Order: sequence, then structure tokens, then C-alpha cells
Amino acid sequence: MKFERFIASRYLFSHRSGRSEGIDLGIGIFKRRIRFITIISLISIIGITVGVAALIIVLSVFNGFNSLVTDILVGFDPHLRIEPERGIALQDYDRVTAAVEVDERVEAYSPVIGGRAMIIVQNINRIINIRGMDPEKIADVSGVEESIVLGSLQLELPDGSDGIVVGIGLADRLNVVMDDTVTVISPQGMEAALLRFGQPILRRYIVTGIYESMNQDYDANYAFVSLQSANSLYNLRGQINGVEVRLHNFRQSDSVKYDLQSKLGDEYKVNTWYDLHRDLYSVMEIERWAAYIILSLIIAVATFNILGSLTMSVIEKTRDIGVLKAMGATKREVVRIYLFEGVFVGLIGSILGSIIGYIVCYLQIRYHLFSLDPTVYIIPALPVEIRMLDFFAVGGAALLLSSLAALYPAKRASEILPAQAVRWE
Repeated sequence: MKFERFIASRYLFSHRSGRSEGIDLGIGIFKRRIRFITIISLISIIGITVGVAALIIVLSVFNGFNSLVTDILVGFDPHLRIEPERGIALQDYDRVTAAVEVDERVEAYSPVIGGRAMIIVQNINRIINIRGMDPEKIADVSGVEESIVLGSLQLELPDGSDGIVVGIGLADRLNVVMDDTVTVISPQGMEAALLRFGQPILRRYIVTGIYESMNQDYDANYAFVSLQSANSLYNLRGQINGVEVRLHNFRQSDSVKYDLQSKLGDEYKVNTWYDLHRDLYSVMEIERWAAYIILSLIIAVATFNILGSLTMSVIEKTRDIGVLKAMGATKREVVRIYLFEGVFVGLIGSILGSIIGYIVCYLQIRYHLFSLDPTVYIIPALPVEIRMLDFFAVGGAALLLSSLAALYPAKRASEILPAQAVRWE
């Protein structure tokens, strides 16, 4: 061990034994006590420990929520959606499907027709999103079939009637159950109907299924019908709005998007599952950074404690520093002594905080210490996901701040002149 590390550890952790200073009425009183500076260093270590542990726990909770939301959205939504940049219909469907089919990362694709419409049941009406899907391919690109809680994904009935699958929230608001009939009015032709130049386009559907996607927005505002029925509802004359794609690995969405966009050009826009819910992920990212900044203040306070304790240590150890420099210690070696003190404080706090953070996260995953009401929330306990990158990032940041806090005291100690330091000794 180099002498700089040895002296730094002695300054930081050692007790002081010796004659008490000041007037003692001529009586030499010897006592052993912990130095005040060491107490401040201990408080600094505790502060960094608490800050690191809190940051790791909070970031792990945000990771859990992020993964939960991603699993729900990716399990229900397509991984990619190709739509026209201008207009409402694809101009060259064959070209789009040809570009999709040659990509080995693509598992399945399906044409889709989407739009807004009004659904009416007796005296209740709501504006919803209609998704027209190919009945034979909808299960390959969407998680609707796995989300069915009542009925089945039957969009075309044997008697020629049209079926509709609605979300559980929408079914509750419309007060409909299985086999009920609903009326859907398309916005196409509405202007002509208002001017009495024509009739609005409307179709009747029989509720064949009710799904629950764990996404309240979908459950309350989305309904699925057959592709042929949606084409007639929106009067598209055989055209479609887009193509939905599902990949073998949804994490390859960005690379597949880039390849497809380069093949299809600016006439089409390719959106990934992340793009479809960018606003939601942006809010989650803002919340994550806000929590990170607020909890970082704990580490910042501990850093100021390090600055104060090391500065007072320089004042108290002026004579020792002067003796070291008189014995040949260079300025750089004196600087390293105090830098090592800051590193020791940051390292100990980071290690202890990481251990505490990991234990709390593990206990939450294993034993659900912080449980949630399953009748209100879709999960039984607070979700937690441990990522080792968070441990390195938080611990490294705490170590860096501790080292920076030691720079000023180290520089001040290195400028002490030996003659002045031992003049009155």
C-alpha cells in the first residue's frame, strides 16, 4: 500500500489518543475520543449510502413499471405499423407487402383499416376507434385473441352477419353483453346526410367477444371488426389504410423500421410500437429523471459534508502536512492523500447503498413487501426490475461526486508551506 492511501485511511478512520488541549488546571487529562471530523465523515458515508440505496430502489421500480407497460402494449399491439404519409389509403399494397415478406425478422403481417366512428346502443352513443382486421391474420399480428374474456374472436358469423369485439370498458359504458346488437355510424357520408343529399353509412354488428387488454384506453375506445366490413363502413372501395407487422423479436423494431423506410421511401411512414405510444413513454421518462434529480440531492448534501470535513481536516492536520512536506512529500502526493479520503467515503457509501438497494429490491420481488389491491390495480405488488447498469451508474456517479468534493481541500493542503506549518510547534 502506498503511503498516501495509508495516511488517508488513518485520517479517515483512526481515533485520536493524546493529551486534551486547552487549560486543564495543571492536571494532565488523557482521554480517547473520536474526532469531530471523523463523525462528519461518518455522516457523509451514511448520506451517500442512503442516497445510493434510494436511487437504486426508485430506478428499479421505474424499470418494473416500464417493463410492465411494454409487455402489455407489445403483447396487444403490432410491433410495426406501415401507413401512407399522405391520404388515407395505401397506393401500392403489393409493394409494401413485398418489402415486408423478404425480411426474415418478420413473423407475420396483416392489412388493416382504421378510423373513427360512432357506436350507438339504444340511447347511448360514443365515439370510438374501429379496427378492421383480416379474420385469418388478426391473431398473428395482435394480442386480441389472447385477451378475450367473454365470447370469441368471431368477426364473420355463419349467417352472414358481422361480428364485433369490444373492450370490457366500452362494453360496460354501452351496457352491452354477448349477442347484443350495436349500430356503428361512419363519418363517411355524414356531410351529405346533414345536407339531405344522401344517407349516412351505418352497419349493424353483433357483439361476439369482449376483451381486456390491461390498457384502459384500448378497453374503453377500441373495437375490432372484419376487414371487409370496415372497408364497406368507410367506403374505401377495396383499399386499405395500412399494414401491421409482428416480429420474432420486438426489440429489433428500430432496425426493421429503418430498413423498411429506406425501401418504401417518403411515401409511407413506418411506426414502431414505441412510436405508437411515444407520449406515454415520454411522460414515464420525465418522471424517471425527476425522481433521479430529486433523490440525487441526498448524495449532493453528503458531498458537501465531505467537502466540509476534509477542509477542517486540512486545518487540523496543518502541522502533519508540514512535517510530511519537510520530509520530502511532494504536492502531488499530498493531493492524493485527500483525494483518497474522498474516494474512500464515496466507495464505502456506494457499496453499502448498492447492497441495501439490492436487498430491498430482492425482498420486494420475492415477498411483495409493498403489495397493491388487486381489485383496483392490475398487478398484486409494486413491480421491480433489477438492472446492473443502474448499480454501476449510480455508484459511479456517487464516487465521482465524492472525488470532486475532495479536490478543493486537496489543493489547499498541497499549498501549505512546511516552515509556516511547524513555526509555532
